[in-house]
This record gives sequence, structure tokens and C-alpha cells, in this order.
Amino acid sequence: MNLEERKNISNTVIQNLVLENREKLSISGVLDVLSFDDQVVIVETELGLLNVKGENIRINKLSIDTSEVVVEGDIYSLFYSEKSSEKKGSIIGKIFK
Repeated sequence: MNLEERKNISNTVIQNLVLENREKLSISGVLDVLSFDDQVVIVETELGLLNVKGENIRINKLSIDTSEVVVEGDIYSLFYSEKSSEKKGSIIGKIFK
């Protein structure tokens, strides 16, 4: 995805990341939770894949209706990567089959 495409998406999509005391992360604009364990959570958002790394991480709230996820634990890093071209089986997709 080039810079121009990102600017067009950014103008139409609103996504918020709120990190409180490096212990509670609220994410809006979530499409899917691709994987999670106690050290890494990978979330597909409208702006790309968001990787959350830390220790003792858990998903405290998951709302499909509002597209929100709340992650709690000792959060060390957040970073975006490009959306993958192949769709892996998601946790939410498996639950609601």
C-alpha cells in the first residue's frame, strides 16, 4: 500500500489507541483478532495489523458490535504492519461458525 492509498484510508477511517499507564490498551476500529497469547496479541484493524507485545497480556473486552478490544497486562510495544494478502483463520471466525 503506497502513501497515497494510506492518506485516502486515513481520511475515512477513525481508529483510536488509548494506552493507560502501559497496562491497559483500548483499541477501536478492530476487524478481527488473529492470534493472542500471554506475550503477543495480533489484531487486524482497518489501518493494518496491530501487534501488541508484553507480559501477562490478556484480552479483557472484545466487542464485535462496537469493533473494540481492550488488552490488559504489562505492555511493552505496539506496532503496525501491512495487512497480509492471505487470510488466516481467526479466533472470532472460529467461535462464530
